[in-house]
Amino acid sequence: MRSSERAQSHSLPRGTALLLAALLAMLSQWVSASGPETLAEARALQEQRAARLQAMSSERRVQFGQRLAEWKALPLAEREDRRARYQAWLQLEEAERLRLRAVAAEIATFPPQRQQALRAQFDALDASQRRGWRLGPTLGADYEKLQSLLAFVPSGQRLPLLASLRAMTAGQRAELAVLAQRTPPQDRQALRAELLAQPGGQLEAWLRRKLAR
Repeated sequence: MRSSERAQSHSLPRGTALLLAALLAMLSQWVSASGPETLAEARALQEQRAARLQAMSSERRVQFGQRLAEWKALPLAEREDRRARYQAWLQLEEAERLRLRAVAAEIATFPPQRQQALRAQFDALDASQRRGWRLGPTLGADYEKLQSLLAFVPSGQRLPLLASLRAMTAGQRAELAVLAQRTPPQDRQALRAELLAQPGGQLEAWLRRKLAR
């Protein structure tokens, strides 16, 4: 790597470098994911593909068959990981998807050695931290602090909880992280339910009351 490239890489704040590494890892498959996501979506995809196949030229059908064969040839763990990443992508808000695409385009301009270094930095994180970055740049940066609140969330609460967290300020998320860490594991479900019941305008006062106890 040239000296100018090393200086540019070293000038990145640690959090930014990790974010770029996370984006490089996540977006490498998200945009071009071709495998089915959930059972219902798989059935819908099959119907859509059947209709598209009827309209395809013979050459396009061969190309589609090759892509499908490549997907089925992947190890099960790899297919499950791609499904999980794609599901995480679908759950992001549009503004965050746009932000991720913009940073992915920036990453694509980096020299190969710099891209590899960022990917290695991301791969060096533990599995929990890597999964945390799938929540996007806003919550990914705070995942380690909020992990106790985000663990074992009932499926019906997950999306409302993520939306609520994204709507908070960084300061509010920091206060919530302190509150979650103080809360015994058996009481965190009640804490999540109480959080989700708070009107946006009363959130700050609720956090202060809870922290003052």
